[in-house]
Amino acid sequence: MSDTLRAAKLEAGKEPGEWVFSAQATFAGVDVPLRLGAQSWGTLNPARDNAVLVCHYYTGTMRAAGLNPDGTPGWWAALIGPGLALDTDRFFVICMNTLSNVQAHDPSIVTTGPDTAHPDGQLWGPRFPAWDFGDLHAAQLGLMRALGAPRWHAVVGPSLGGLQALQWAAITPELAPRVMAVATSPQIGPALRDAFTPFLRQVAQAGSPDEALRLITFFGLGADGMELMFRDDDFSRYLSSRSGTASLSHILDLARLIETHNLAAVAPSPELFARWIRSGLRLLTVNIAVDQFFPAAEMRAFAQASAGAGVNHTHMEFASSHGHLGCVNGTAAFAGQLQALLNTPVRPLHPVSAAEYLQHP
Repeated sequence: MSDTLRAAKLEAGKEPGEWVFSAQATFAGVDVPLRLGAQSWGTLNPARDNAVLVCHYYTGTMRAAGLNPDGTPGWWAALIGPGLALDTDRFFVICMNTLSNVQAHDPSIVTTGPDTAHPDGQLWGPRFPAWDFGDLHAAQLGLMRALGAPRWHAVVGPSLGGLQALQWAAITPELAPRVMAVATSPQIGPALRDAFTPFLRQVAQAGSPDEALRLITFFGLGADGMELMFRDDDFSRYLSSRSGTASLSHILDLARLIETHNLAAVAPSPELFARWIRSGLRLLTVNIAVDQFFPAAEMRAFAQASAGAGVNHTHMEFASSHGHLGCVNGTAAFAGQLQALLNTPVRPLHPVSAAEYLQHP
């Protein structure tokens, strides 16, 4: 496996369920002391085979459930908890911040990126290396190893979180036998590549996260979502409440990362499908009928090809007045399918494979 990480460890935070994952990392030839915050719910069983990795979306954090500091619920709180789809009476559910987490100026968010401290005491700034999905996968694999889990029970997530889940399916399907990706695509299409990202870079020249977040929110919600949420509310006040903890350089770094997403770069589709059939992967993809980031047709065609090749691939679509953000505001549409996925039996992990992936580099 990757030698990107060394001396990885997981330490408990101050509050129950809080964690900090750390390691010495090498990204693009640059040594980086990596620190990423995580939050968990539920308890690891004695076999440590009930761990579910939840991956967060673009501007999200590890606070997928429970309450935020302002008292609002976590972004997937409707799915995570006792008796819910991600039943914390059965599963140990954990969510870890990405590198370059957008909310880097929130004092309770632990992340490493351009807007965090370099070992010399200054900010990393443009010295921060161009990490990729493989590096993020390696960090999450390091988290799995630190937990002592032989593999994840499942890897799930919306939007950028769904891209991470798909990368797990592509890179190590035997360690993520159940994957759900919501509001994603097998590769970045023209909406993100040719419209949103160039526009975001132009807007970012203003030097403040406010306008970048304005653009992200509009693309995320669409006209109907904007009307629904802000007809009787102050959109500027909403932006101000978010921009106070947001890092513009991290917004741009994650945009750069997202541009690199392409499952075919891991392996061509026929090879992926064969790998998924051999490993017994159970794949659930969910798309939203009106999504300005990930048009449903992109994943629909991939799902048809995947299922046609013999992969156990379930695909569904639903409509949401919140557009792309239906992936966090419309979870009732796919909660039942997620629960069914988590209850689906999978092939046991071969002991040799388990030993190989659990050994520390």
